[in-house]
Amino acid sequence: MPRDPVRDRARLGSRGGQRRRPTPGASPRAVAPRWLWIDLGLFIGATGLTVVGILLVWSATRAESGAAVAVKQALAAAIGMVLAAVVTRVDVRLLRAAAPLVYVAALAGLVAVLSPLGRQVNGSRSWISLPGGFTLQPSELMKVALVVSLGMLLAEQADRRQRQRHRDVALAWVLAGLPVVLVLAQPDLGSALVLVAMAVAVIGAAGAPRAWTVAVVLAGAATVTAAFTTSLLSPYQRDRLRAFLDPSLDPQGIGYQTRQVRIAISSGGLDGQGLFEGGQTQAGLIPYQESDFVFSVAGEELGFLGAAGIIVLLGFIVLRALVVARRADAFGHLVSTGVGVWLGVQAVENIGMNLGMLPVTGLPLPFLSYGGSSMIAVWLAVGIVGNVSAETTGAQWRRR
Repeated sequence: MPRDPVRDRARLGSRGGQRRRPTPGASPRAVAPRWLWIDLGLFIGATGLTVVGILLVWSATRAESGAAVAVKQALAAAIGMVLAAVVTRVDVRLLRAAAPLVYVAALAGLVAVLSPLGRQVNGSRSWISLPGGFTLQPSELMKVALVVSLGMLLAEQADRRQRQRHRDVALAWVLAGLPVVLVLAQPDLGSALVLVAMAVAVIGAAGAPRAWTVAVVLAGAATVTAAFTTSLLSPYQRDRLRAFLDPSLDPQGIGYQTRQVRIAISSGGLDGQGLFEGGQTQAGLIPYQESDFVFSVAGEELGFLGAAGIIVLLGFIVLRALVVARRADAFGHLVSTGVGVWLGVQAVENIGMNLGMLPVTGLPLPFLSYGGSSMIAVWLAVGIVGNVSAETTGAQWRRR
């Protein structure tokens, strides 16, 4: 039987030898929406923590301010969520290209804090007053700017699986060192330590020579020692450290404050006294409970089970960021690693100071502590990791 060339080509195409053009709308994968590629577990966990945080802030402030503070927190959360949704849809190339501008803007904010525009609270000049009774804390937004900038700078060599050049590592530490110095000048030791930890993680993950990491860790240890022994910190912050080292001291009531926090947590028992029912919280016995010590509200009113649930959710978000980092390209790997370390270190420090295991440094608990700048910053971080997740999943889908 004679061969039909047309029929043979059709058969060859149907068997995969020659890929046919897909008919528009014929393949569901061809029109898969981008949101299906995003790590939804990350967003669900962050949303759950945010809702719980708003309730805890409301409980801690309702006796004095009603629902006003909780409404401001909800507004900041809404802004953060919208920005996160926008960031997930931005082309990753645009995100990398915008990194220098974001970094310069955040650095300008840190400089402005030290000018007459800055507002001082408890010996730390960390805020800029905005219209409508709002404030901006540039050090929180710098965390976002730094992690993206370091990822942009170091991704090229990491993509090639080559060791980072010394000049690139030196430039990376200059990028990290400038905001650290400005944050210490406020002074804000807690935020400075988070920036350093994040920089060490990102630069180390990029393949920097170990000598750089060792040198920076030693420099960090020297800085912490200087904070304890010199006038680097404000008197209020040194009193916090003294109260941690010697609980019998009570400078400016700080020892009393931390004791009340531990009493509140221990009185919660297994299942807590009930939301809006905590004795210490509703009596207003813990200053700044809605910010520095919001975890004590959870311990007292939600009990061990509620507080443990919060810790599990925080750990889940950190773990998801690191899982996304493991599967991503070089830029996504570095950025997601930095976000995971940032949120993890900050959560450990805040919960540790609530439990009396670490000194009080004023770091907020991610997604839960009152503070618009912190809430917007952590949601931007979630959006960035979501973007990396979508880019990674989309690239895998396109290779099929």
